[in-house]
Amino acid sequence: MALIGTFSLSVWLGSVDLTVEQTIMAFTGRGDGNIRQIVTELRAPRAILAILVGGGLALSGAVFQALLRNPLADPYILGISGGAATGAVLALALGLVSSHSWALPTAAFVGSLLAITLVLRVAVATNNRVDIRVLLLAGVVVGAFFGACISFILSISNAGTVRSAVLWMMGSLAGADWTTVMTVALYTLPATLGLVGLSRALNLLAIGEDTASYLGTDVERVKIAAYVVASLLTAAGVAATGIIGFVGLIVPHGVR
Repeated sequence: MALIGTFSLSVWLGSVDLTVEQTIMAFTGRGDGNIRQIVTELRAPRAILAILVGGGLALSGAVFQALLRNPLADPYILGISGGAATGAVLALALGLVSSHSWALPTAAFVGSLLAITLVLRVAVATNNRVDIRVLLLAGVVVGAFFGACISFILSISNAGTVRSAVLWMMGSLAGADWTTVMTVALYTLPATLGLVGLSRALNLLAIGEDTASYLGTDVERVKIAAYVVASLLTAAGVAATGIIGFVGLIVPHGVR
């Protein structure tokens, strides 16, 4: 009910406040053309994208808190945001965004995939097992590396590129459209179902690996699956909206 109420308010309220009747007529294809455009092309895509990305980040945050057994963990703790930001900043610096609208989210997603792969490769380098301590340290190191890359690229870029990069890294729903919504949904919904299926194993893992193993959980399989799926879920959200902070940290605790 809270989600429905929030969605309704985000569609009704704005620079032009609308009535319930006007909103319903806009969704049914009737009423004033300008109001229909405001509702169906601007507010509704942004609201739905906010639900998808916010829900994805919150779910990823809960998974990382269980996986790392750290209540202060968030989806960006393992360097995913750094990889995405590096890809996005590089695309902006090379001028790819002006000629291809898909270049920025694609570059951000590829950067996230690179970060995910690097962290996982380092984490399984010891005895082909995912050591949580190594995973966390690898994430910190990879994040620091990408942070240095971002600083270097921005230091040799012009003022316009720096401004665009900073605005992207702040995160925004302003560019939402139905294509973006559908693309994010294709990642978010299957990933959500997969993580929900791992919920019991993750609850046991949050208690301790030994306890989870004694109770029949394939600990290594669960750790790898949870890390990969939660990371891809985060990468999809970051690629679509930029880096939106605190959602993945605060919402899991609020829901609990």
